[in-house]
Amino acid sequence: MSILEDAREVAAQSPVCDPCLGRVFADRSFGLTNAERGRSLRVAAALEDDEEPEEVAREDCWVCEGECARFDEWAERCVEAVEGVEFDTYQVGTRAPPLVEENEVLLREGAGLAEDAGELFKSEYNREVGKRFGRLTETEVEFGRPDVQFLLDIDADTVAVEINSTFVYGRYRKLERDIPQTEWPCNKCHGTGYLGKQPCDKCDGTGYMYQESVEGLTAPVVMDVMDGTDAKFHGAGREDVDALMLGTGRPFVIEIMEPRRRDVDVERLEGDINAFAGGKAEVEGLRLAAYDMVERVKQLNASKRYRAEVEFGDDVTEEELADALAELDGATIEQYTPNRVDHRRAALTRTREVFEATGEWADERHATVEVHGAGGLYIKELVSGDEGRTEPSLAGLLGVDAVVTALDVTGVYGVDEEFENESFFRGDPR
Repeated sequence: MSILEDAREVAAQSPVCDPCLGRVFADRSFGLTNAERGRSLRVAAALEDDEEPEEVAREDCWVCEGECARFDEWAERCVEAVEGVEFDTYQVGTRAPPLVEENEVLLREGAGLAEDAGELFKSEYNREVGKRFGRLTETEVEFGRPDVQFLLDIDADTVAVEINSTFVYGRYRKLERDIPQTEWPCNKCHGTGYLGKQPCDKCDGTGYMYQESVEGLTAPVVMDVMDGTDAKFHGAGREDVDALMLGTGRPFVIEIMEPRRRDVDVERLEGDINAFAGGKAEVEGLRLAAYDMVERVKQLNASKRYRAEVEFGDDVTEEELADALAELDGATIEQYTPNRVDHRRAALTRTREVFEATGEWADERHATVEVHGAGGLYIKELVSGDEGRTEPSLAGLLGVDAVVTALDVTGVYGVDEEFENESFFRGDPR
């Protein structure tokens, strides 16, 4: 059969509106809407038959139950649903009524066509409502991860909106010790602040092991400025609680859930965060980021540079220190899971590289050691040996006990490429 003969068979099950007629042949003649396609087929068949083309009001169609007359209405409802929300991209999804889906099957069966001929009702609804919404809001459809997503439940007559997270990238420096990177719930009361009806004696009823964190000094400001409902801090690794993070700072991303604002002044935001942190931490290089920057921050192969104040258990000469550091410079280190973290890390031996090891001798019992090493290298254990769990170690090479009394991280670098790749940012660079 020709396409006109098929169209006649479909239209003969009147009343069938132009969109429902055209939808059966949606894989033909690209560039037309289903309504245009259906009308064209109806007119072409009427011309060939020398008849007046039938006029079918969308509200009267038995296939879509009149729903194809409501594209504009649904688009306007979507606009109302995101009033006051900033966004640049969107996506529309539709939950089709079961009756309409059943009617679609019956329509094709009645015309002797395949059940899957053309496209689905919900596909047309997504497109037609989406086009209208885009025109009304001057925004773009995005099929990957849009700023806002709509689900039109036609049977329930509801519009559900999902506002996807937005992200801010930067680098932070931690300027005081005994501040963790992220909030650390109390392990005794499990973050509740109470043991039974009494305040927890371990955290003084606060629910946290430490009352401040880099997350707590930064994320609330971003959440407030972007008017979100929650925030999550993602760091490129983390330093020990008692270590400072200095130098180039550590890359991080703050994720803001359900933001009502996305396009903020990052320079002003940077100033607001630093003022709020009160000298305990500071951020720089803030940029609006794409969602895949979170994975980049967490997964990009990175090296770290450390400065450690070291105390020896016996006298060490300047020459002995220099010789030991020369042995560590460029060495491959085998580290069995350290004693201090074996309660939360898998017990295994890791191999890590020391790219550079230098030091400054202060006196027979003290020195400053600087190490540039691969990500995951445990510096405190590289110094102490951790009862033989780390080989080689500074203590082992010197033959004396050695302990880190103060540790600073002074640099975090991408090994193969820098973290700050423009393809992972939104908007223009500062």
